[in-house]
Amino acid sequence: MKAVHFGAGNIGRGFVGLLLHDAGYEVVFADVAEDLINRLKEADSYAVHEVGENPAVRTVDNFRALNSNAQEAELVSEIAAADIVTTAVGPHILKFVAPVIAKGIVAREPGRAPLQVMACENAINATDILAKEVAAQPGATAAALDGKAVFANTAVDRIVPNQEAGQGLDVTVETFYEWVIDRTAFGDAAPAIPGATFVDDLSPYIERKLFTVNTGHASAAYFGFEAGLEKISDAMADQDVAEDVRAVLEETKQLLVAKHGFSNDDQEAYVQKILVRFSNPYLPDTVNRVGRAPLRKLSRNERFIGPAAELAERGMVPEALLGAIAAALRFNDPADAEATELAGILASTSPADATERITGLAPGHPLFAAVATLVEERQAEMADTPAQSIT
Repeated sequence: MKAVHFGAGNIGRGFVGLLLHDAGYEVVFADVAEDLINRLKEADSYAVHEVGENPAVRTVDNFRALNSNAQEAELVSEIAAADIVTTAVGPHILKFVAPVIAKGIVAREPGRAPLQVMACENAINATDILAKEVAAQPGATAAALDGKAVFANTAVDRIVPNQEAGQGLDVTVETFYEWVIDRTAFGDAAPAIPGATFVDDLSPYIERKLFTVNTGHASAAYFGFEAGLEKISDAMADQDVAEDVRAVLEETKQLLVAKHGFSNDDQEAYVQKILVRFSNPYLPDTVNRVGRAPLRKLSRNERFIGPAAELAERGMVPEALLGAIAAALRFNDPADAEATELAGILASTSPADATERITGLAPGHPLFAAVATLVEERQAEMADTPAQSIT
């Protein structure tokens, strides 16, 4: 069995690639990072260090690597002969990997089992995004693709922090992981991946993960940044930050229980597990890394505005989520392009225009006025400290 995985970074090697390896697949890593690909080509194996409860060291071997820029023809051939294609490249990069995936699907021999394609990204229904991009490629007509591939959405969860210098190809990850896959896309031919969970309705699991793990993690980052703390575990050790994060997850818990029918006890247990994960002192995760890309995190269907908007639509005032949104608006890392862009929007537009542009909320939405107030307050702070408005 063979799997082609796009994205040979820490998540690709330490999560998806590891689980595919453990399921018995030969893994072909594809990436544009030439130095990384060359190191993988030269290596026989690498280690995944799982830290936290029940720590372990896992060895990954039986892999190959291709430069997806310089070795496109070889990559097309690998995809044409593969059983599975997965990605962990970031949702905005899917459009760049779609062309070669489309060529590989079209090149598959008639009668071969359909290629099983899964985008393992930190976004809702990322595989649908990839499928749309694949179908839009020249030559990827419905007739050319018919019966040659199936696309299944997934929800993935594993904290993989920035790595310490000198680790080489080895990766440090938390012990916990979750890979939930929509079973219905495969019919009776779902892939055998023992570490994955297959479900008939993925949407509750996607939102539970997004509105608990991602919302909570980003909240810890932004509250921790305001408190002047460096690591996520340090932020969670701060009583005030921990209480703020807990309050945010109490609100998202209310939404998830009401919307998807999770029991209150089950969701509370999930929240508690997540809080323990964030507090893991063995993960060298920083508030700046987790807080980066605030514009994406503040967008309409993402981890803050998404649940806060739904709570507002249900007649509730999401006080804790609004506090996290305010903290996100104050995130100020000159090394992060989106933080700089966010500051520029705040410095150059009216509160209403900035709110609509940043969050995607319509002015008539029940959450709009509360967020616009936070935006106006942040703009006033920036006016009092001009240096912040240009970082």
